[in-house]
Amino acid sequence: MATTAKDTKTREIVELNFANPDFMATAYDTYAELREQGPVTRIRFNSGQEGEETGTPRDRLRPSEAFFVTQYDEVIATLLDDRFSVDPKSLMTPEQREQAPETPEEFRPFTRSLLGIDPPDHTRIRKLVQPSFTGRGMEALRPGIQAVVDELLDRAEQQAAARGENAPNRTMELIEALAYPFPVAVIGDMLGIPREDRQQIRGWTQNLLRIDRGNDPAQQEEVRAGLRDFTAYLTGLFARKRVEPTDDMISRMVLIEEDDEVLNEEEMLATVFLMYLAGHVTTVNLVGNGVVALLTHPEELAKLQADPSLAKNVVEETLRYWGPVDFIARRIATENLEIADTDIARGDHVTVGLGAANRDPERFTDPDTFDINREDANRHVAFGRGIHVCLGAPLARVEGQVAFETLIRRYPDLRLAIPADELQWGRSFLRGFGQVPLLF
Repeated sequence: MATTAKDTKTREIVELNFANPDFMATAYDTYAELREQGPVTRIRFNSGQEGEETGTPRDRLRPSEAFFVTQYDEVIATLLDDRFSVDPKSLMTPEQREQAPETPEEFRPFTRSLLGIDPPDHTRIRKLVQPSFTGRGMEALRPGIQAVVDELLDRAEQQAAARGENAPNRTMELIEALAYPFPVAVIGDMLGIPREDRQQIRGWTQNLLRIDRGNDPAQQEEVRAGLRDFTAYLTGLFARKRVEPTDDMISRMVLIEEDDEVLNEEEMLATVFLMYLAGHVTTVNLVGNGVVALLTHPEELAKLQADPSLAKNVVEETLRYWGPVDFIARRIATENLEIADTDIARGDHVTVGLGAANRDPERFTDPDTFDINREDANRHVAFGRGIHVCLGAPLARVEGQVAFETLIRRYPDLRLAIPADELQWGRSFLRGFGQVPLLF
């Protein structure tokens, strides 16, 4: 039964407390209950820090209350609807913009990120950087991606040997050994960060990934100092690449010009930061979630071991079953509109439930079953849809394929080192395990 505007406005607001360690473990049950109520419900976010404000870019992506879209068809329609904005200042008057708190200098590049801008700037920037992310281009990176995975697994084997461990009872913590460093190395290669600089920038990129973790003033100042240092480094690297370009993304960004359009320095910084933020976390969670899904579904693991070409299917089914991002927290209505008979007023915030849509039984048969032979798994919305569809989706797919195929090929006895029910999801709207201890 469709949810009416009156029903939605008067219904009790549901609180989503993603700071609660149990939230992610039971989230799909929550989403199912919300879907039963109708395509659109009202929610309130609770990050565990109510009443506090960090001022970080991700805080501005998260409204306190919103309409929550949970059914597949309505999620697709909302993502494709150009009457929504992602820019929190889009509905402000010039006077309101002037009175708005000034963004700290270190965070200004985030305001130019593709995640937070609308057309025409979004169209211009995406057109200029999209050529670096074609499916064909990502396939060309596969040998280098394979080399990174092999190098990291070689290191894990050497560390196990140094501890006196032997196969098949060697130990490895998947996130630390592979899932976390793997995409950082690939992004560094793709951007053209000189290998001799990788150790130097490691702390800076880690600061990017800590940008919204807590409100401790000392930690926030450390993050801001790291951003200043990373910005200074990248500005110098941009200058060097203009003079001596190489075959990498930064060289293309600093030299690209199309129809008299170019990227300015802030936009290039925003693109690099976005690659480390969105590109890194997505792959960490994809690899961790997929390995756990396989190891807790032995029939599916056996299918992949028998046919390694199913690694592509494993990626798509993992993205549907345990996608790295549960929901997109901000879409702002730029005019009065309706979603599934629910009135959305100009200025209202809408949150799009990617995880809820990917488990919608009206779209996927037996949606709570992990099935790597699922023929329509690639119809998931884990990367979004429309103009804001994830730019790095082709890269994440190749990274996932290489990681799954290599792990299963090299370690036929791979298994969890602890009971599955002891694994813990992180405390975030990003779906990923903090640690995945393995025996191999």
